[in-house]
Amino acid sequence: MKTESLLMSYGYNPQWSEGAVKSPIFQTSTFVFRNAKEGKRFFEIAYGKGDAKTNEHLGLIYSRINNPNMQILEERLALLEGADGAAAFESGMSAITTVMFSYLKPGDVLVYSNPIYGGTHHFIHHFLTEMGIKLVPFEAHHTAEDIYYMIISMGLANDVKMIYVETPANPTNTLFDIKELNSLKSTLHKKFGHDIKLVVDNTYMGPLWQKPLEFGADLVCYSATKYLNGHSDVIAGAVMGGQDEIKRVKTLRTFLGNMIAPYTAWLLTRSLETLSLRMERQTANAKKVAAFLQNHDMVEKVLFPGSGSADDQQMRIYHDQCLEPGAMISFIVRGGEDGAFRVLDHLKLIKLAVSLGSNESLAQHPFTMTHADVPDDEKNKLGISEGLIRLSVGIEHPEDIIDDLAESLKHIDDVKLAQLQ
Repeated sequence: MKTESLLMSYGYNPQWSEGAVKSPIFQTSTFVFRNAKEGKRFFEIAYGKGDAKTNEHLGLIYSRINNPNMQILEERLALLEGADGAAAFESGMSAITTVMFSYLKPGDVLVYSNPIYGGTHHFIHHFLTEMGIKLVPFEAHHTAEDIYYMIISMGLANDVKMIYVETPANPTNTLFDIKELNSLKSTLHKKFGHDIKLVVDNTYMGPLWQKPLEFGADLVCYSATKYLNGHSDVIAGAVMGGQDEIKRVKTLRTFLGNMIAPYTAWLLTRSLETLSLRMERQTANAKKVAAFLQNHDMVEKVLFPGSGSADDQQMRIYHDQCLEPGAMISFIVRGGEDGAFRVLDHLKLIKLAVSLGSNESLAQHPFTMTHADVPDDEKNKLGISEGLIRLSVGIEHPEDIIDDLAESLKHIDDVKLAQLQ
């Protein structure tokens, strides 16, 4: 069966829950063992004191370790991503930070893409650096060879333990070549012999339109708050990947205690059932909205995957790596911050709020909001200008979204621009 069909029931047996069509919420902290021997065996597997035998699985112990709602969700997330396993978290940032803590220690080097989500940027610059982890940022125009020689010239090649990339990048929609970064990982491994993990934050595109594991990623991170949930009523995170990688991440999660709660897991499992319907509608809407913005006099530039020229590097990556452009649009309006604020303050249907990937359309100002902590000179260098608006397109009627933008953009006209300048 296709994934869309399996997401309705995969991992759940109604006969284990009084025949309920949908999984109940297992709002319990602990689980009863049938006997002491069973409890002993469960803990042996949980703490790695013995490997599970063929067809033997870790039984239910305690909801910090495992819970039916979390287990059903993780099985469906792994199915969706085409992964060996998945780990669900209480937020996207807890998923990202647990992955980094799982593989980085003082003295290690993190090679990461720029731009990147503001929360991730803050964490790696204000926390990882305090732990003695060194950073090597790279941008989309850097080839694998460029990055390799950058690492060599800094004398850091022996200590690289992770390559972390967010593609498309938040908020510029810049695409990074995952296959090329995988080749960089392989080159470093062959020359220096140590294990390096390639981690991709796929939140911005979502799991339908891009499959990072197929291009060599070891782990894929999500803010599950976004497309995976899609209703602006859940904070959650997810990581999908290989069996060994997920086991390591889950082990640390057990002791950090940042696992997803049963009710949140239940809500997220519900949302996965409509993921394809929502994302297909959002993407179709986004294509129409992007076309409108590209032809508007008050819009200087539209940043939307697949909208470049045929020979553009970004277009090549898009065709190689993505199935669709997704539903995130960034566009630069005339008048800088004042122009952007005029548009944002006059929206009626589109909500002025951070987050993305939900049913309702959302717009915000990255320069002063989600990326406020990124130094201004870095933002300007990376194309995060004061006139940039980030728009997450929802499932409303596309004509209504366009009409809302058209009315708001009327508040930037040549007369007002002259006053602003």
